[in-house]
Amino acid sequence: MAVGEKWGDGPERREKRWRALDGFDARDRPSRSTLVALVLASVTLITLDHAGGILDPARDVVGEALGPAEQFTNGVVQPFASVPRYFRTKGSLEDEVGALEDENSQLRQQLATAGYDRNRLREYDKLSQSAAAQGHTIVAAHVIGHGAAQAFSQTVTIDAGTTDGVHADLTVVSDDGLVGRVVAATRKTATVLLLLDRDSVVGGRLGSSMELGFLQGRGQFGGDPTLDMKLVDAAVVANEGDSVLTFGSEDGAPYIAGVPIGTVRAVFSSPRETSRRVEITPFVDFTSLDLVGVVVPTGSTTDRALVDPRKDER
Repeated sequence: MAVGEKWGDGPERREKRWRALDGFDARDRPSRSTLVALVLASVTLITLDHAGGILDPARDVVGEALGPAEQFTNGVVQPFASVPRYFRTKGSLEDEVGALEDENSQLRQQLATAGYDRNRLREYDKLSQSAAAQGHTIVAAHVIGHGAAQAFSQTVTIDAGTTDGVHADLTVVSDDGLVGRVVAATRKTATVLLLLDRDSVVGGRLGSSMELGFLQGRGQFGGDPTLDMKLVDAAVVANEGDSVLTFGSEDGAPYIAGVPIGTVRAVFSSPRETSRRVEITPFVDFTSLDLVGVVVPTGSTTDRALVDPRKDER
């Protein structure tokens, strides 16, 4: 026995250990015959399954055995598989909600302006009817400003100018009656001297007697504006509630004839005066003035539509 070797640890014992290990590896490794058998079985099953019918009972047994496991797997996987569809649906719903909110906002805006739009349409219809009744051609315009201009205290600015056929010394009316006259115009706007201004003087007639007089403003815009009318004939007695209309200027400039101005509120006379003074309440509500019409000569050409009763008749 060599030095360092234990008793019983000789060559014969070492050989037996190696043989035991070889036997263990051989038992753990599948034999070639087993692998070949499995491959042949798989091919056979595939062939028979393709032919159909023969393996139906076996397939049913396998389905019953594996069905619960498959259902469990689907239950686990389905929520994750639905995630992309969830985000697509969420995005679509957000777009739809956004579109509905925009539509709702538009409807609210239309509802808020419905009364305003109806009033403007009503004013335009009445203005057109008034122009047709008097046989005048007008350019419709909107009031866009109010204030003093050109030494006058009561003026408004309208959104029609020379490109629309508007120039100085043209009559301006509303659907209720006389507004004033144009005193200046640019390409796109014009300044209108209101009937209320202290420097505004208009010739008028009493509707009942056709007697003449001259009306002048007091410069009063809000509250209860009043015009003063001096009758030419001091012997004439005006009646309360009588209407007053323009008697017109030469060639219709700056005022055309027959435009309603207002009604008689009160009549005053004095021994020292040779004429009677009559207080007139104007027909036009100047504080809510919006749509007006500028009376233009027949045959005028403008960049905007004309309200021309003669064209409507044709």
